[in-house]
Amino acid sequence: MNTQDSRQFDLHPVDQRRLTTLCGQFDEHLKMIEKRLQVKVGRRGHHFRVEGPTENVAAATEVIRHMYRETEAVNDIPPDTVHLFIRETGLERLPEDVPYNEGQITVIKTPKLTAKPRGQNQQKYVHSVRTHDINFGIGPAGTGKTWLAVACAVEALKDEQVKRILLVRPAVEAGEKLGFLPGDLAQKVDPYLRPLYDALYEMLGFEQTTRLIEKSVIEIAPLAFMRGRTLNNSFIILDESQNTTREQMKMFLTRIGFGSTAVITGDTTQVDLPRGQDSGLIHAASVLSNVRGIGFTRFESKDVVRHPLVQRIVEAYDSFNDGSGPRT
Repeated sequence: MNTQDSRQFDLHPVDQRRLTTLCGQFDEHLKMIEKRLQVKVGRRGHHFRVEGPTENVAAATEVIRHMYRETEAVNDIPPDTVHLFIRETGLERLPEDVPYNEGQITVIKTPKLTAKPRGQNQQKYVHSVRTHDINFGIGPAGTGKTWLAVACAVEALKDEQVKRILLVRPAVEAGEKLGFLPGDLAQKVDPYLRPLYDALYEMLGFEQTTRLIEKSVIEIAPLAFMRGRTLNNSFIILDESQNTTREQMKMFLTRIGFGSTAVITGDTTQVDLPRGQDSGLIHAASVLSNVRGIGFTRFESKDVVRHPLVQRIVEAYDSFNDGSGPRT
């Protein structure tokens, strides 16, 4: 097992512009080094302190020095450059290396409330969201998949781990024909995004949510608006993902950039796509199940946290669909 170490060093020449470029906006570059190399980086002016496993401390120190040398010639270091420097160390720690402790108690702190996930499965889900860049939460309605994901997103924004939140839904709902609804596409799907607004109001308050949406710090949009974008330093939630096609799911997953976390939620028993069209969620769960760095949490009827009858309803439908219930 790697022994713990602490290393202090100064960067010269002392140049405030170069130090700002090195650290990135809101220290995003240092946070990436901390997360990927599992170290703690402290800074006061040009003086740095790195703590963690001995080998990782040495690697992080070299990355910081290397990046500072780069700042002599450039005024900006993009996240992908930081990523490449970290990759070159050969010590980047993948998210699944962070074990879940069965006895740990997890809480999510947002400006308006402190949420405690209920039950072991919700605890594991939140742990997975915090330690993986891409996460799938799959299961029936009422299990807290979306609400907990929004809470984690608000907490990450509050703690400056991300710069913005994107809440996304496919523009397909229960067979409704959007073309008959008034307004542009954003206005057509706005009613279907209402659960996401409600969660934000609960955690941030109406005024703060409205202000952040106006500033584009929080963006709520249909999935179609994601095409062609690369989303860095963002917390992205794709809700109702069972209603994505294979192509849409692949498009969404390949939008995710550096410093971002994505949570994909859905219920594979409530697919509203046209008959004969495969669900992107069901396909992705099969294709990506063994890909390192992606977290999967599967909820069951026992995880339902709504009215007790909701759990019974879910179980009844599961029993009927399994063929053990009555047929007509």
